[in-house]
Amino acid sequence: MPEFSSEFAPPPSILPLVELRSIQKSYGGVAVLKNAHLSIAPGEIHGLVGENGAGKSTLMKILGGETHRDAGEVMWRGETTSLASRAQAETLGITMIHQELNLAPHLSVAENIFLGHEPRLQGLPGILDSARELADTRTSLKQFGFHLNPRIKVRALSPAQRQLVEIARAVVRTQRLVIMDEPTSSLSIHEVEDLFRVVRQLKAQGTAVVFVTHRLEELAQIADRVTVLRDGETVHEGSMPSSEFGELIRAMVGRELKDFYPARDVQKQRVVLSVEDLSRKDEFEGVSFSICGGEIVGLAGLVGAGRTEVAETIFGATPADRGRISIDGTEVRIRHPKDAIRHGMALLTEDRKRTGLAGKLSLAQNITIANLGDLIRFGRLDIPKEHQVCREFRQRLGIRASSTFQKVERLSGGNQQKVVLAKWLFRKARIFLFDEPTRGVDVGAKSEIYRLMNELAQSGAAILMISSELPEIFGMTDRVLVMRNGRLVKELITADTNQEEIMRYATLEEN
Repeated sequence: MPEFSSEFAPPPSILPLVELRSIQKSYGGVAVLKNAHLSIAPGEIHGLVGENGAGKSTLMKILGGETHRDAGEVMWRGETTSLASRAQAETLGITMIHQELNLAPHLSVAENIFLGHEPRLQGLPGILDSARELADTRTSLKQFGFHLNPRIKVRALSPAQRQLVEIARAVVRTQRLVIMDEPTSSLSIHEVEDLFRVVRQLKAQGTAVVFVTHRLEELAQIADRVTVLRDGETVHEGSMPSSEFGELIRAMVGRELKDFYPARDVQKQRVVLSVEDLSRKDEFEGVSFSICGGEIVGLAGLVGAGRTEVAETIFGATPADRGRISIDGTEVRIRHPKDAIRHGMALLTEDRKRTGLAGKLSLAQNITIANLGDLIRFGRLDIPKEHQVCREFRQRLGIRASSTFQKVERLSGGNQQKVVLAKWLFRKARIFLFDEPTRGVDVGAKSEIYRLMNELAQSGAAILMISSELPEIFGMTDRVLVMRNGRLVKELITADTNQEEIMRYATLEEN
């Protein structure tokens, strides 16, 4: 059992709102939670961190009444409770915002917020009071500072806007405890600030918040205390540090992570990728830049600035209205992803589960799917060779999986991202477009992905990295391109700039 440390205990006069004691949970004989503890005080913002697979989401589902524990005790305001269902949890005042959003896309924002709790006409309990639902939604959204149309269908919203709907729905339903599982993963910097303002409002009115995240810098801004899970056990509980996270990282990964961002020794080569006056109506206009072999160039900006759209157009996933793309000094026509792939280009998408992987297929099938031609022998797929290739990349990239036959959907986020990278390495790509490469990835896996990206650059690859995390931009890139409202407004040398300057160009119309 790992050593458990705690430097905090609520004063005797403060009764914990909820306590989870010695929680255990197994699936198919595999222990997900072994000895998990958690104590939340009223009106407290409590961080919950740990690597992917540490048991955070399972523990929160138990607290939210969605999963039954195998053993352990739950205390609510000093009394034992069963938490046998989600309905019972909501009756107590507990609501949960899932990392995988749970919205009805065919319903409106207002209908989603009040789904299952619809206001009824007075004296006619079977009739929905639509006018009151809309009015209450407008009031709630205004209170939170969320700029959303309550009538619009959720399917028409961006991922970030859907996250705001999920947050609003949870907050209007509870007065005691809100669980937020990776709530900032799809939000822009300004939207994160809005969320933090809402969280602080909840704290001021006495509502407790459990904040599950991989982003320690964000947690330092908002959390009072933090609990660390590792391999299904609580290994640390204490006050949230404001800046130095070494102790937390050691508790999370069981070791010290040295050189979290690898040293960048840029050996700049000739220009590999050049983009000139690239434009797509209503998305971006006149984008021009170049990347040399050996370089990592960051693409920064707010959500909606057009960063992802530029990468998808370069890759041929969406057609450009005008502009030129050149590789090794020669203009090329990229009308389809197969054209980009043929020219040695790879796109690691923001949503790896939906557009980067085939979750139901095996590890071996995902790694080889973009280059099956190399495995065809006499008109048939060489299965033994496919699994040999998979074993080689498992070892090379440190992919943690039970076997080459394991379904990719069952891997952690960090290992899934390595599988996507392995796919393109097997295809022998040399131009990499990384869109949010470490979204939803724990700190240990982040460090490994950064190392792999650095090795790619050192081997001569040209890398464009889209990221909403400015520490990541500063830790990994040589230059930074800043986009605002569909236009590339500034190019900066990373070593000669700072976060304030990047945000100024990303947000201000006049500089």
